[in-house]
Amino acid sequence: MLELNIWFFVQLANFLILLYVLNIILFRPFMQLFRERKEGTEGALEKAKAMEKEKEEIMAQIDAKLADARAQAKKIFEDLSKEGMDIQRSTIESAQNEAVEINRKAKAELEAATEKARAALKADVEAFSKQIVEKLVGTLV
Repeated sequence: MLELNIWFFVQLANFLILLYVLNIILFRPFMQLFRERKEGTEGALEKAKAMEKEKEEIMAQIDAKLADARAQAKKIFEDLSKEGMDIQRSTIESAQNEAVEINRKAKAELEAATEKARAALKADVEAFSKQIVEKLVGTLV
């Protein structure tokens, strides 16, 4: 069977003392180091998640500001476009009114010139008629 002698107990005591000393000198510091490393890694991951969340919030704010700026730019463009169309319309209307006025004055001047020419022709026709009558009457007498 199994013999248990004194050397077995000495070896067992030696093993237990060595296990206790190594636990204090080696295993506990390594376990502490592993715990600190794990906590540091988890802390860094949480920081990264928080930074990612903050980035998303900032991006959402930027997108909202861009959308607002685009809407304002569109409104300003539409207002300026409408203002330009109003200016164009008023300029065209004033040009048309000016053209109508020039046309009316030209017609009035043309009618006046026509009446003057008719009056002058009428006077000339009467004078020619008298001359023709005088020559005809003068040749007959």
